[in-house]
Amino acid sequence: MYKANVRKNGLERSKSVKEAQKPSQSFFPKYLKKVYPIGLQKSTSSLSLSSLSLSLSQNSNDSSLTADSLTPLDQKISLALRLISPREKKEPPPSATKTSQQQQQQQPSQLNNPTEPGELRRCNWITKNSADKAYIEFHDECWGVPAYDDNKLFELLAMSGLLMDYNWTEILKRKEILREVFAGFDPHAVAKMEEKDIMEIESNKALSLAESRVRCIVDNAKCIVKIVRECGSFSNYIWGHVNHKPTINKYKYPRNVPLRSPKAEAISKDLVKRGLRLVGPVIVHSFMQAAGLTIDHLVDCYRHSECVSLAERPWRHI
Repeated sequence: MYKANVRKNGLERSKSVKEAQKPSQSFFPKYLKKVYPIGLQKSTSSLSLSSLSLSLSQNSNDSSLTADSLTPLDQKISLALRLISPREKKEPPPSATKTSQQQQQQQPSQLNNPTEPGELRRCNWITKNSADKAYIEFHDECWGVPAYDDNKLFELLAMSGLLMDYNWTEILKRKEILREVFAGFDPHAVAKMEEKDIMEIESNKALSLAESRVRCIVDNAKCIVKIVRECGSFSNYIWGHVNHKPTINKYKYPRNVPLRSPKAEAISKDLVKRGLRLVGPVIVHSFMQAAGLTIDHLVDCYRHSECVSLAERPWRHI
């Protein structure tokens, strides 16, 4: 009897200890309210992280929910879930994407183009520091433009011959004086110059031309007059050597531009045969470049396409 009572008392004590350790029902709902945000119902199914994050975001956007109604624990949980939850990628507007693509396309050309925005891109040997204004003007307006006038062709041939003593910049600075003393480079007028005219030109200090150079220009004019009688015009004779079509080259770098060419050698040989002087292959090639018989502008120079358009026009000889 005594043993039964002891066993009964032990079972009751054990039961009372377990009940004391079991959380009360009033505490559990209160605890859930701290763990789960407002508006989230407890369910028998397991709660995923994504659903919890969605509920937090919905409740955070709710106008009825204020920062005062959230406990510090709720705020920490909400912040943590926002940090670990995947964020939606915002796509840029179409206009921004198009602008970005245009900038990417323009970058390579800007890197390859050393000129400033709005500045014309010229051949590489034309620079701000090394090129004179007269030479830049000659490059932009004359060099590579097909010339068909006899006076113009004679002028360019005479100036090319002076490259034996001067460079293009020094010659072009004397261009107006040369035109004045040589009668606009009319071959018929220059061919009639007498000894006193030659000495007067030689004594012109603004030109600083040696007597031999002045006589050479006068003698070449006499030879050109003979060519005009034979071929109808000096233009017809010169352009006949290239079949009346300019040679269009597509050089990318200055090192690709030759100092002489087989065609220049052929013209030089024929001019020498006809009595002209200072018409070597290098000088003749320089003349061909200036007169547009050959287009030697670099392909990235703005004048290349313009001179090509002029060269492709139907040729009209005088």
